This record gives sequence, C-alpha cells and structure tokens, in this order.
Amino acid sequence: MNPKISQFLNANQLTTPCLIVDIDQIEQNYQQLHHAIPNADIYYAVKANPALSILNKLISLNSFFDAASWEEIQSCLNAGAKPSQISFGNTIKKVSAIQAAYQANIELYAFDTIEELHKLAKHAPATKVYCRLAVDNIGADWPLSGKFGTTVEHAIELLLEAKKIGLCPYGVSFHVGSQQTNPHAYVNAIEKSALVFNALADHDILLEMINLGGGFPIHYHKDVPEINQFATTIQNSLTQCFGDDMPRIILEPGRYLVGNAGVVSTEIIQSSQRGKMNGPRWIYLDIGRFGGLAETEGEAIRYPIITMYDGSTTGPVILAGPSCDGVDVLYQETSYHLPLQLTAGDRIALLNTGAYVSTYCSTCFNGFTPLEEHYI
Repeated sequence: MNPKISQFLNANQLTTPCLIVDIDQIEQNYQQLHHAIPNADIYYAVKANPALSILNKLISLNSFFDAASWEEIQSCLNAGAKPSQISFGNTIKKVSAIQAAYQANIELYAFDTIEELHKLAKHAPATKVYCRLAVDNIGADWPLSGKFGTTVEHAIELLLEAKKIGLCPYGVSFHVGSQQTNPHAYVNAIEKSALVFNALADHDILLEMINLGGGFPIHYHKDVPEINQFATTIQNSLTQCFGDDMPRIILEPGRYLVGNAGVVSTEIIQSSQRGKMNGPRWIYLDIGRFGGLAETEGEAIRYPIITMYDGSTTGPVILAGPSCDGVDVLYQETSYHLPLQLTAGDRIALLNTGAYVSTYCSTCFNGFTPLEEHYI
C-alpha cells in the first residue's frame, strides 16, 4: 500500500467505507506522463475524480481539463482554470449546457453527429470543434466504442459541414477504451485520424489537432505495459502519419493520473460459507457496486486487496456489497483468495481506487450514504 495512505489510516479512526487519495502521487503520475509524451497537452478527464484538491494540484501544474458537463466546467473554473484550458469533450450536450459554456468563453467542443454540430453552430457560433471517430477498443477492460464516435467518411462530411455553417473545424479525437492494455490500439486510431486530415486538406481545410483520448492503464490484477511503451508506439505512429507537419497533440488521461493514488478502506459485514461445506466463502463488504465500485460490473476492473492477515492461510471467496440487490456482487468468477481469519468487523483495503469510485457512488441507494473522501 502507498506508505503515505497507510500512515494516514493508522493515525486516524476513519468511518468506512472511505476513499483516501494521495495528491502527491497524482503529481508524480502527471509528471511521468508529461515526460513520456512531452509534445502533448494533458487534458485531465475530470469525470475520473473531480475533487477540488485534485483540480487545484493539476492547475498548479498547468494542466488542461476535459469536461463532460457544464457542472464539471464550473468546477474547473471555480478552481481557477481558464476557459482556454477546458475542452467540452462530451459529444452529447444539452442546449442549456452549450449556452452556459459559450457564455463562459469555452472555445473547444466535441461532436460526432450532424445534430450536435448544428446545436453548436446555433448556440456556440465560431468556436473550435473536433469530431470523434469510432475506433477499435480491443484490449480495453472498459470499452467505450459502442456509444460514441463516427466513421472516417462521415467525419469528413461533418467537418466540411462545420466550415460551411460558421464553425472552426479544429481536429479529430478518438478513445481506444479505458484501461487499454494494447499500445498498438493507438496506431490504428492515429492512422484513421490521418485519413481525415488528408481528406480535409484536399478541400483546403487544415486541421490543427488530434486528440488521442485517454485509456492508459494502471496495474490492478495483472501486469500492464509501462507508459513508455505506449509513448514510443504513439510517437512512431504520429511521425509515420504526419511527418514534419505534426498537429497539436492532446491527451485525456483520467484513470492514469488518479487511479493508483487512491485506496478504499472497507469493513467486512459478514463472512460465511452460507451453510455449504464446499465452495468459496461469501464476504460482504460495506461498499459495493452501488457504493462506488461500479467498474466491477462484468468483473472488468479487478482491484488488488490487502488485509491485516496477509501471509496467513487463505481460501477462495466471493465478494459482494451490502445492498439488498442481487446484482450487488463484485467478484464471483474472478479468483480471489483471502485469509481464512477474516471475520465481521475486520477492515480490508482495495487498492488503486482513485478513479471512478467517488463519482460512481450513489447518493442514497438502500439509504446508504456516500463514502467519505479524504485527500492528503
């Protein structure tokens, strides 16, 4: 466990479930990514964790921000970010949100449909727009390709239309899927992006930006490629596709910046064989899928777990949450083995939970209050 968080847990009697996040670790992650891909502007994906302490730290590092809603834009502005540091990266926006962003001088907007493009032309005229491409998400533990993005051919049509209706066609974006473990996924996406750039150039429109999205993985249940492997693959592909005419490069990391900075401390409510002589024990925690661990759906994200009895005899377990809902089971197919000594009242720690936990937490499902958050 992160030594700083471990010391904080030992020094304080915290109510569970709770999330503890090490802000210094986030700065280290930011600097590591900046060093790996120095020619890119880092736009933090605020949806991963919008805590003010995180925004303040990233503003001090001159980060940019990818916002998914007007509310996230407000949070960034209130924290001190400039409008020029914020991209409205959601391709699905309410008219009222576009109007509010435009009034706040936000200049950069994503889209992937003709309907969204016309909304932007009407309510955010003359702003910079970029079209999201649909790309393969093979290799991602949390795919995002089904809901977003369009084809290369349609993107070309949309960007040409953007110019006609008074917008500034600025570039293209894609997302290879969250927790992407295959660096080559970026190669295929960059090649698609280059096709759009070349087609627009034939119409005397010079796009300026390619947004590579996020997706960089962190370590959960298995080893993943290091960031330098992704950086080398990405830089080689960009050079091959664009040569000396390199566009502005944007990255939108969320999980990579904050994931490994967080630990969830949770109490065991019950540990039971449920009357069965054979088979795994059921261990029920005071946090579940509705309490912030939504990414355990399909057992996609598999958090490392540590306990006070690590090193002792273990046995197979099924892990579940506290709610009266049958789908509130975290891990049943994934092989987790935990110490046999664990019992009700013991606390365990779920590692690498800094991303998509506090924001996925329900407000009052079954009456349970949201988990407490501590930023140190």
